[in-house]
Amino acid sequence: MSRREQILETAAGLFAERGFHGVSVNDIGEACGISGPALYKHFAGKDDLLAQSLTSISERLLSEGRRRRAEAPDDDAALDALIAWHVEFALTHPALIVIQDREWSNLPEAAQRAVRELQLAYIDEWVAALQARRPDLDRASARAAAQAVFGLINSTPHSARISADAMAALLTAMARAALESAGA
Repeated sequence: MSRREQILETAAGLFAERGFHGVSVNDIGEACGISGPALYKHFAGKDDLLAQSLTSISERLLSEGRRRRAEAPDDDAALDALIAWHVEFALTHPALIVIQDREWSNLPEAAQRAVRELQLAYIDEWVAALQARRPDLDRASARAAAQAVFGLINSTPHSARISADAMAALLTAMARAALESAGA
């Protein structure tokens, strides 16, 4: 892991734990084993750290979602691949889910626009996969179903009380069932 990635991961954990305003640049630096001012070699400041955390993970969600969907051999596998990816992400990056939800208003406006654009493109991957599997769903219903499933999966920072493997199996089954029953 690069120093920049370490700083982003550490900052995300601290933001999730204490809130954006409860964390200083010095706190982040100390947690990374460097001085707070050394962070400025990598980021313009704490706002930039928050923006880069959410932008970079949104880029990763989208690129990995596109890759997994493209590599799937059929429509069922494409939807399963997206579910598996999002479950994996949620279970391995709970801090990013928390800060996305709780710290959105602290993101600079330009970062909010960039993150939202990436998120909408990611949702579109799900909509396309879901409509391929469920042609009976119109675009609005498919979008609503995908976003509802995100809510289910993204609840893991608050609901994961069983082993990671058991939680992954539970979330996968619930997500698949929810998407299969959408519009019923």
